[in-house]
Amino acid sequence: MRIGLVTGPWIPVPPATYGGTERVVDTLARGFAAAGHEVLLAAPADSTCPVQIVPGMRPTDYGGLGTTLAELSHVARAYEELQDVDIIHDHTLAGPLYLHRPAGVPVATTIHGPIHAQAADIYRAVARKGAVIAISRDQASHAPDLPVTRVIHHGMDLSRVPVGTGKGGYLCFVGRSCPDKGLLEAITIARQAGMHLKIAVKMREPDEVRYFRDVIEPMLGPNEDFVGEVDDARKYRLMGEAMAFLNPIQWSEPFGLVMIEALATGTPVVGTSIGSAPEIVDHGRTGFLGGTAELAGLVPAAATLDRAACRKDVEDRFSAERMVGEHLELYADLVAGRIVPGVPHHSRVHQNR
Repeated sequence: MRIGLVTGPWIPVPPATYGGTERVVDTLARGFAAAGHEVLLAAPADSTCPVQIVPGMRPTDYGGLGTTLAELSHVARAYEELQDVDIIHDHTLAGPLYLHRPAGVPVATTIHGPIHAQAADIYRAVARKGAVIAISRDQASHAPDLPVTRVIHHGMDLSRVPVGTGKGGYLCFVGRSCPDKGLLEAITIARQAGMHLKIAVKMREPDEVRYFRDVIEPMLGPNEDFVGEVDDARKYRLMGEAMAFLNPIQWSEPFGLVMIEALATGTPVVGTSIGSAPEIVDHGRTGFLGGTAELAGLVPAAATLDRAACRKDVEDRFSAERMVGEHLELYADLVAGRIVPGVPHHSRVHQNR
């Protein structure tokens, strides 16, 4: 197949640090190419993913993050150059509604964020003429009337992730500087558990900086080690030497990519049982889930879990190969006309143990 992939204009593919969606698209693009398909990637011009970058795209526009004007301009340029493909997989919000998409070419889109009321309105419109992919069963459950074509969990390239020893004698937290990610709760949990906490956070947006300055920084003491935003190599070392990874999220996160990253390094996850977490963490085997108040008491048990089992679970359920294969199956069904827009199909998601 000749596959067109579209991402937003704000972060290159792959991202240097933060960028979950772009990380997933990079994995897909590489996997499709390795499987013998031709890939055209409509992403910022400075992207370094080793596939053909659609010509005419602008460089990364991080300053315009989230703005409609930047996204629409990017989408218009992308679709202009994707007229001669077999299928388009659009990871933007506006793109699947673009008026001038190529006639007869199926378009699939992945919902990367929460399906609140406004998002549900958009994706119901998208579903009339295209395929809609959810990234977890929990995400799809928030809009039961939305015809989701397939639920496909994220996956990752495990060849890039070393397995750590877990002997660093600390807990770690990796995420954004915001209340939803549970950084404040992680600090409290680590202190209650009597464990040192290493913190790596993205802190670029004004609200992220304010939250850190006003709420987190006054809390930091000798028990915490703030290491800032890290690249993949440093992140995997940080996770791999941790006794456990803290993920006390305070919102229904559609898919916690950071959890499978931690598990891939062999590190068990201790987090709240919210959103997609129960679909990712095998409670009692690869980590522990519970209410925020319970988590400190679960940390000692997490240290006794089999790190090899954590890695094996990611290999079995969250590999790049599995994610790429499920997408290619969907694309083949779309190209062959076996999927009717607006009609949900059975998911192939691995059932949680």
